[in-house]
Amino acid sequence: MQNRSTITLEALLARLGEQKHPPVAQWQPDHCGEIDIRILRDGRWLHDGAEINRPELVRLFAGILRREEGGFYLVTPAEKLRIQVEDAPFLVVSMQQLLDDKQRPLIVLTTNVGDELLVDDQHALWVEQDPVSGEPSPYVHVREGLNALLSRSVFYELVDAGEICGKELLISSAGCSFSLGAVAQD
Repeated sequence: MQNRSTITLEALLARLGEQKHPPVAQWQPDHCGEIDIRILRDGRWLHDGAEINRPELVRLFAGILRREEGGFYLVTPAEKLRIQVEDAPFLVVSMQQLLDDKQRPLIVLTTNVGDELLVDDQHALWVEQDPVSGEPSPYVHVREGLNALLSRSVFYELVDAGEICGKELLISSAGCSFSLGAVAQD
């Protein structure tokens, strides 16, 4: 097992609480339309088929993203524009394993747009199986109906840190346990 830093849960929550997003849930603009923006499964954002290469612009758009009525929208007080999302709008690109002051595991995930979140009851982790390939697709809830797909490398880190419990591989964080899937029987 790797060396883990220790932090109080309160200090971690205070740090994560400093992340602010605009109040898009409160905005109900009159003008609605569509814009040719597409978020790919690998976390890249495209506009008119070309990749948006300015990280600060992607972060700005990510901050005004809202999910409703089965679709994804960029929302401002003046307008709401529908965009296309291949899978999940965010991609988890790194993880950090910590211990709280009582030596309980904490997992902090970082998305491709710089959001950090503690895996807990409000940021649940789950794995769906592709019905055709059977491959796992791991997700975490980010905020207000928006989820993130975990990159393959982060998922492998979680699997490595998981513990077998019965017929499942579980990962624990902030007093919660999450299944990473069934364990193959020999």
